[in-house]
Amino acid sequence: MKPQDIADLKQLVEFLKEHQIAEFDLDRGDLKIRLKFNQPEASSPGLAELARLIGSAPHGVSQAAGAAGHPPESAPEPAGTETGLHLVKSPIVGTFYGSPSPGSAQFVAPGDHVTKGQVIGIVEAMKLMNEIESDAEGEIVKCMVANGQPIEFGQPLFTIRLG
Repeated sequence: MKPQDIADLKQLVEFLKEHQIAEFDLDRGDLKIRLKFNQPEASSPGLAELARLIGSAPHGVSQAAGAAGHPPESAPEPAGTETGLHLVKSPIVGTFYGSPSPGSAQFVAPGDHVTKGQVIGIVEAMKLMNEIESDAEGEIVKCMVANGQPIEFGQPLFTIRLG
C-alpha cells in the first residue's frame, strides 16, 4: 500500500469509530477491506450515512475517506416554524414507517403526548429497522412524512409542542 492509502485507511477507521459503526466491508477488485469493532449495542444512524457517502463518491478509498470527513448539511428549517415547537429530524436516510407493522396502530398521532426516548417511528435503512425516538417531551402537532415515504438525513419528521 502507498503511504496515501494508509493515511486514507486511518481516516476511514476514525470515521467508523466516531459514528460507532460495528462492521465495514469494502471489495473493489483486488482491494478487499473488512473492519470489525467491538462496541456496545446501539442503533446505527452512521451506517446509512456512510453507505450514502460511499455510494456517491468516485471509486477509490481516498475519495470515500475524504468525503467522510465532511458531514452532510442538515435540511433547512421549514418556513413559519412557531416558537415553542421542536422538530424531530431523521438521523438517517431510508424509508419511514409510522407503525411497527402493516395494519398496526401508528406509534403516534397529532395530539398525542410523547416523552423523551419514546419510539415515534421506524426508518428502514439497508434492510435494518431503526427505531426513531422522540428527543423532546411534548404534544405531537404534525407528522411531516407519510408512511412508506423515502426520507433524507436531517429531514423533519414530526413537530412537537414542547411542554
